[in-house]
Amino acid sequence: MAFTRTYDEEEPQRVNKWLAQAGVCSRREAEALIADGLVSIDGETVEDVGRKILPGQTLVLADRATDKLDSSLTIMIHKPVGIVSSQPDPGQIPAVRLLKRETLWAHEAIIPNFSNRLAPVGRLDMDSRGLLILSEDGVVAKAVIGPQSELEKEYRVAIMGEITEEKLELMRFGLELDGRELRPAHVEVISDQRLRVILQEGRNRQIRRMCELLEWKVVDLFRVRVGSLTLGDMPEGYWRPLTAEERAGLIAG
Repeated sequence: MAFTRTYDEEEPQRVNKWLAQAGVCSRREAEALIADGLVSIDGETVEDVGRKILPGQTLVLADRATDKLDSSLTIMIHKPVGIVSSQPDPGQIPAVRLLKRETLWAHEAIIPNFSNRLAPVGRLDMDSRGLLILSEDGVVAKAVIGPQSELEKEYRVAIMGEITEEKLELMRFGLELDGRELRPAHVEVISDQRLRVILQEGRNRQIRRMCELLEWKVVDLFRVRVGSLTLGDMPEGYWRPLTAEERAGLIAG
């Protein structure tokens, strides 16, 4: 089914910018769709990549355009400890090595190959486990880890060290990393020495470094959710592609 949307902003806006802000595609992808004659406004094919859409006008993407956008692959992996998210050092195993038919947690899917440029969208360090997203979809990447993203990332964290209310309050808000104040976090104790942590940012090894500042040692770090996407019952070491509904959920935030 063709994508149809009516422009309801007050001021005219370039088509490529509007589609990018709406999470439909990147600006570059929008320009390519226009060049291929796959975008129309009020029934007229858009030929100028600089074309602006006016309030009240209706934009339509042809079926071939939506098929083209949907073909960008995004997958989720239940990453085990010992697997690295991206480029490995000698002797390390990257997450893409898990993308085999025998570890596919789905009835049917295309097995990625070297033509797929899958990159981690929010890394998990080698000593952490859980939900890892790999994608070649720039819109998904922007939604999850872009500078304006406020998508929640949820973790279960097992620690060693004394848990006090003062330390919990600092974990929730009041810590700095690399000279920058961290955004507020949701932190609660769920059992003895286990925390539930929800972040809306993803600094390098953020939770481990936060715990170090509080003199806690992380013994297990498990990511269970990114936005509306959860691991469900997918076993460790397995993977599957995201559905169109799951992609839309990530983009919508």
